[in-house]
Amino acid sequence: MPAIVNVKTNARTEMVDITSMVQIEVAKSGVTGGICVVFVPHTTAAVTINEGADPDVCRDIIAKLNQMVPPHEGYRHSEGNSDSHIKASLVGSSVSVLVEGGRLVLGTWQKIFFCEFDGPRSRKVYVKA
Repeated sequence: MPAIVNVKTNARTEMVDITSMVQIEVAKSGVTGGICVVFVPHTTAAVTINEGADPDVCRDIIAKLNQMVPPHEGYRHSEGNSDSHIKASLVGSSVSVLVEGGRLVLGTWQKIFFCEFDGPRSRKVYVKA
């Protein structure tokens, strides 16, 4: 059974660094080597790995996604969140991260981000190591 990480978002669109929460679940699993899968079970949210040192990177990603897929473009989906579904599909619902010595193997600047596209909400992320 995968571990569940709860994420509370505060805006319609935001990127939340969940790296430390994922690392805690890897440590709890006792896995010292292998692969950790991080999966988002929501159709208007996603997960990605990118730079975590400069918050402007996340701002730029969100701005470009909003430019590419604007919120109100006459979409047919009646709930008014089609842009959120499209952004989630573009970014993706899972990432895989190597585990060595019980630690996530990430580059110097890399972090794991939960990407909210239809918030604010309380969300779940599944972690399996």
